[in-house]
Amino acid sequence: MLAAATAIAAVATAGSLYFSEVLGLVPCEFCWYQRILMYPLVVVLGVAALEGRSGVWRTALPLSTLGVGIAAYHTYLQLSPGVSCGVGGACSAILWEGFFVFTIPRLSLVAFLLISAVLGAVWRRDRGEG
Repeated sequence: MLAAATAIAAVATAGSLYFSEVLGLVPCEFCWYQRILMYPLVVVLGVAALEGRSGVWRTALPLSTLGVGIAAYHTYLQLSPGVSCGVGGACSAILWEGFFVFTIPRLSLVAFLLISAVLGAVWRRDRGEG
């Protein structure tokens, strides 16, 4: 389970780096907050997966749930016409769209939700409930 969460965090991290370093898209303020929460998850979850430490949910779940909140708010900003944030309303701008539905904050939201779901299952299993 932790390996799956690690893979999700690694793909999300690689994706964010691809958008900024390869495509040249400049991250907005909320994108940076999401990166700050996602990048450490790769290391924290990766080490825990290698060492078999299921108690990592105590560290990783707060990061991922906070990430869900920020990504959800960022998605809300993109869906709300006339709402702007950041310099020049950069946070509400849609810089990339895939399959006519996915934007960068929505991809981040999906990743944080998946990681949170995995960590919730790890938590339940760690507590003997599942």
